This record gives sequence, C-alpha cells and structure tokens, in this order.
Amino acid sequence: MLVKLSPRPAVRRCAGAGALTLALLGSGLPTAAAADQPQPELSRFYRQKVSWAGCAGPDMPKDLQCAKVTVPIDYAHPGTGTLDLALARYRATGTSRGSVLLNFGGPGGAGIPELASGGKEFLELTNGYDVVTFDPRGVGRSSPVSCGQGTEDASAAMGLNADISHPQALLKKLRRAADQCARHSGPVLRHIGTVNAARDLDVIRQALGDKKLNYLGFSYGTRLGAVYAAEFPHKVGRMTLDGVDTLTEPLSEQGLAGAEGQQTALDDFLDWCTTDLGCPFGQDRRAAGDQVVQLVRSLDENPVPTDFGGTFSGQDLVGAIGQALYSKELWPTLERALVSLVEDGDTRRLLSLTSGGGFAVPVRQGGGGKSQDGERRGSGLVDAQDVPADNLPAALMAINCADDPDRPTEAQITRDLKGLQAAYDEASPVFGRFRLTQLLMCFGRPKGTKFIRDQVKNVHSAKMLLVGTRGDPATPYRWTEETARRLGPSAVVLDNKGEGHTGYSSSTCVHRKVIDFLLYGTLPPSGSSCPADENDWSSTAKTTH
Repeated sequence: MLVKLSPRPAVRRCAGAGALTLALLGSGLPTAAAADQPQPELSRFYRQKVSWAGCAGPDMPKDLQCAKVTVPIDYAHPGTGTLDLALARYRATGTSRGSVLLNFGGPGGAGIPELASGGKEFLELTNGYDVVTFDPRGVGRSSPVSCGQGTEDASAAMGLNADISHPQALLKKLRRAADQCARHSGPVLRHIGTVNAARDLDVIRQALGDKKLNYLGFSYGTRLGAVYAAEFPHKVGRMTLDGVDTLTEPLSEQGLAGAEGQQTALDDFLDWCTTDLGCPFGQDRRAAGDQVVQLVRSLDENPVPTDFGGTFSGQDLVGAIGQALYSKELWPTLERALVSLVEDGDTRRLLSLTSGGGFAVPVRQGGGGKSQDGERRGSGLVDAQDVPADNLPAALMAINCADDPDRPTEAQITRDLKGLQAAYDEASPVFGRFRLTQLLMCFGRPKGTKFIRDQVKNVHSAKMLLVGTRGDPATPYRWTEETARRLGPSAVVLDNKGEGHTGYSSSTCVHRKVIDFLLYGTLPPSGSSCPADENDWSSTAKTTH
C-alpha cells in the first residue's frame, strides 16, 4: 500500500466486489512465531552492541548518528549468511529511558533519509528517548532489492504501462520480470518480508540495550509492529501504530480500497483546485474531473519524453498524483506540477513527487558474494548514492508478495480479469487501472507466508495505541477497528476525526496523545477521539504560486 510510498488507500466497498476477487489458493510458506528468548544459534546476533558515529553525506544533519546491526539472512539457517541493517538516531537530550524505534511506512520506505529530512517532527521524543530508525532488509542501504530499472519488463513489474487487454502476453512479461527481480536482488529477496523484518526488530532492540521495544510505526509500519507483537508479545514496550494496515485482506481487496480512497482524495483536491484561478483544469468542477481522466488516457496513448531519456505515461501521472494526495499540504505542489505538465509538457515537478519506478539511471549495486573458500560473505551496507533508484517500488512489491499467500493461476486471472477491471474502473476511473495492474505484481513469484493472516491475533502483550483517521485515503478507518479486534484487549483505539494519511503529523490532538503515551505511559481510553484541527491552512497555501 504504496506507501509512504508510504503508499496508503481508503474505502467504501463496491457492491459485489467480493465475488470478483481472485480465488485464494494454497498455503503459504511455513513459518513459526519466534520465542521470546533467542535460539542458541542466534545468540551471537543478540550479543551485539551498536557503535555510533556521525553519518556520512552532505545532506545529513550534523547531530544525526549512524550505525549498523548484523542479522542472519535466513533465521531458519543462521549460519548460511548475514546482512547488515543501517541505523540512524538522534540522541536523547533529557533523561533517557532507552530508545524508540520509528518505521515510516512503505513497505519499501527507507527510514534514514526520512529521519534526516523530517526529524524535527520527532525531536520532542528526545526528551525521553534516543530516536532511532533503520532501513529494513532489502530497503535503502540494507542490501537493497532491485528489478533492474530502465527495462520494459521491469516497468511491467512495477505496474507501469501494463496492457491488461492482452492478459496472456502481460502475464508472460510479469513472469519474466519476476525472474529479473530475482537476478538483480540477490539472496535477500528469498528472505524478505515482514515476518523476518520483525525478527530483525528484536535483534535491533537487544543491540540498543532495551529490554522492551518502544515503537512508533506509520502505515505499513503498523503491520510490522503488529507482527512483532505476535512474535515477541512479552518484549512489547510502548507501541503506537498510526494509520493501521490490514492484517487479513488479500491484495485484490486492498487494491479496491486503494482505488476508492485515492479517488475520494482526488475529488477533494479538485474541489479545492477549481476554486483557484491558477487551477490547470479551470473552475468547472465537473469538467475538471473529466479533464483528469482525458489527460491520463492521452498520455497513455502518447507518452511525453522526460529529461532522463525515458517517457512519461498516463499511468506514471496517476502514480505521481497518488503520492501527492497523501497530505493536503502537498496540494499546492501538485497543482503547480500539473500546471507545468498541461501548459509546458514539463514532467520534472511530477517526477519529483515519485520515487523510482521507471525513471532510474543505472547505478552500481551492493550485495553479498562468496569468499574463496565458498562461504557466503555478509552483505554489507551500500553507500547511499548506490541504492538502486527503483528500490522503493521493487521492495514494496517484494514485501507485499512475501506477506501474501494468494497466487491465482494464469487461467484464473485470465478468466476473472474483465470482471476485476470493471470493479476497479467503477472504484476509480483514474486510479482503477493503476491499482489493478499492481494486483498482478506477485504473479510468477513464490507464495508468501500465511503467518500474518493466521497467527497475528489475540496478542497478549502490553497495551498498544492504534490511531485511525476517518478521512485517511490509504488505510481506511475500518482497518483500525478490524486490526484492534484481531489483536484483542491489548489494542487501544484512538479515533482521529481528521483527514489525510496518519494523524501524528497532521493532528495536534493525536500528536499530543502519542507523545503522552510514549514519554509518560498515559493512554487515552479506548474508543476516545480527536477532533479535526480547526486551522485552515488552505486559504493561505494558494498564495505560494
């Protein structure tokens, strides 16, 4: 749920949509919950101590420190190889009670650049914690996966420019793309996913010297936090999950939710845009919606060139718009980017809203290898400039597929595709096709685990704060309620009456309650709510043209 790209989707369910969902097949890869105490063969990983130093790079804040932690590539066979995970922190300024670990979402989002660029939003937490984040396995500097950006098959694997009118040809291309992703990603691809990432969290917790995991996760980060709580219930400290992800819905249902939620967010954006004389679609609200659909179709038929040597299609436009709709604060930026496209054919501002996926230049990739004696070496960190430009969408696909056990056959997909296309088009004439092609992204990959659906429930841990936002375009509020019911009495729900994806950065009330819980252990009553913020930033935002 492309999330922070963070990708992130909201929902009114289409009538009969469930009948159009692809059939669920087979069982997932076998997994088991980890014991609270590490197995003996994992003890060397749990004996680590983190060595902090200044972060390299011109864009890194001087007070941000970086480090690494080593984890096994395969927890079932920890002797077969290791990989390093990149960490970053702001040190506590007050009396420290340990660390609070942040995950900003995705899946596929790298934590370190997020903390480096947006760390001021979390500095209040340094009154009691070292504020720590990390690049999960396969993401950012931590053995990044890639599909080999810049090729036709890789673009198809990203759900870009896919021709769903010829399903058999498309599925062949997707199978080739899955093979290509495996070739470019190295051994970490076979061991990616949230179950392993949660076990990595526990190694990080121990290396940081914390008896319990204090955690703040956004969007996909809520899935990661919930899986950790199921695997290590007695190691849960103060955990907040903001923008709560689903633990049960198949990717087909998530795609419909995403299309509907993003269409609602687009409608809200157009309501706002058409009150401004600078809106590229004019001031007729009904006509503006039609113009967006026509622009997408026109670019799909005749993509325009980009400064990077590739082309920019209608589906590329849909991806860029979708990214900008996660926060109202990005609406003026999106409006200016659309003006540049419509008036000048300039795609640069829209490309700046996206992350990877089809516009990448070739870069050197890091990864493990074998020593002369045949033993696999550890996969060390790659330099920031060497992270593949398609890492975010490649990791998003890999993690979502690893977490999802459903693999419809070629015959099932071919049979059901027209019905699914109609449901997705009804959900959104703009985002439907984009979301539907993403639904196919796991074709040709191994089945994922059933652990999350089957085992992440009835968690007997310390109380966890779950924040759901009523107007969230990415993680519908009902997912907060459903996940709370699955987790059981440990879940405390905070109902945010506002708009946008997640509440910590957009709601004064939510921010305060999260801080009170993480710093002081004060939880709101379950079912309590936060009102929408009354300040109207939009009236002044348009003066920035």
